[in-house]
Parts: sequence; structure tokens; C-alpha cells
Amino acid sequence: MFGFDENMIFRIPALLIALTIHEYAHARIAVWLGDDTPRILGRLTLNPLAHLDPFGLIMLWLFKFGWAKPVPINPNNFKDWKKGTTLVALAGPIANVIVALIAALVYGILAKMHLLSSGVAIVLQFTYSYNIIFAVFNLIPLPPLDGSKVLVNLLPGRQAYMFERIEPYAPFILLGLVYFNIINVFITPFYNGLSFIINQIVMIIL
Repeated sequence: MFGFDENMIFRIPALLIALTIHEYAHARIAVWLGDDTPRILGRLTLNPLAHLDPFGLIMLWLFKFGWAKPVPINPNNFKDWKKGTTLVALAGPIANVIVALIAALVYGILAKMHLLSSGVAIVLQFTYSYNIIFAVFNLIPLPPLDGSKVLVNLLPGRQAYMFERIEPYAPFILLGLVYFNIINVFITPFYNGLSFIINQIVMIIL
């Protein structure tokens, strides 16, 4: 588990960065595609307080898996609602991967310049880790996670309808997967794969 420890003060900024960037990316892409709902409701912001979901934050803090408050959108404002909702759903995880890459690059640059203090190193390490975890976890195809929105848009109509019927039960399924640690079976390979790719990019750049 990932509860209270001496690194708590370093994990807080990493958590806030991961969830804020994730939700801001959803909002930014939605507005870019023609839906002003996130802007109207105050979600087109980098202020973490606008995006916090208390229970999701506690889950992320304690178990490494969690979520922020979903960004409300109106698909009717998109020229192509299916394409629009898919792009908005993917925007959050993609933004998290980009932030993880930036954190790794900053870590490498500061280390090479001998300017990396222990505190900054820990924050960057947590920022790197949390953003990859946030990206991978949110791509799990279970409501209300982003992966479910992508999957439902890929499924034929009847199958999509049947899939959407599990939504009321999905949070309990997620909690069970997290509580019994089954979710690591899905998360770990993708985490390792993304981490490998990011590290290779950093090595090429630096």
C-alpha cells in the first residue's frame, strides 16, 4: 500500500501535478474541439482545487490508483461527437505521459549539471511515477475511466449499449481490483513498457 510515510510531503505536489494536468488536458481539448462547457464550469484551469475529487485523491494517495473530478463536456458541441469524445478521453493519459517525459528530462539535466538536490529528486521521481500510473490506470476500460469512453466508441452499437449497462457497478469492480491487488497484473506491464520508452527517449536527447 501507499499510505502515510516520510515521503508524504514530496508525494503531494506530484499527485497534484498528475491529476491537474490530466483534467486540464481533457478540458483544453474539449474547448479546442468546440465545446465551451469546461470553460463555463471553471475547469479550463491549472488550479488543482477545481479538479480534486476527494475520494479519488485518497485512493491515489493510499493505493497509487485514483481519479480526479471528471471534466463535464457536451458531445453535441463536437462536429463529430464520437471522434470528439474519444480525443477528449485520450487527452488526459497522453498529457500524463508527456509530463512524465518532462520530469525524466529535468531530472537528467539537473543531475548532469550537479544541481539535483535530494528533495527535488524525490519530487521529480514521484511526478514521473504518478503520471505514468495515472495514464495507464485511466486507460482501463471500466467506467468512469477514460478507457471506457474510448472502448464504447469503438464497439458496435449493441455491444456499446451492453457495455454501458455495467457503469453502475464499475466503481465496485475497480475497488475490488485495487483492494485485492489484481489491478497490478494489468498495470505493471504497461507501466514498464511506457517507462522503458520514456527512458530511451531521455537517453537519446541527453
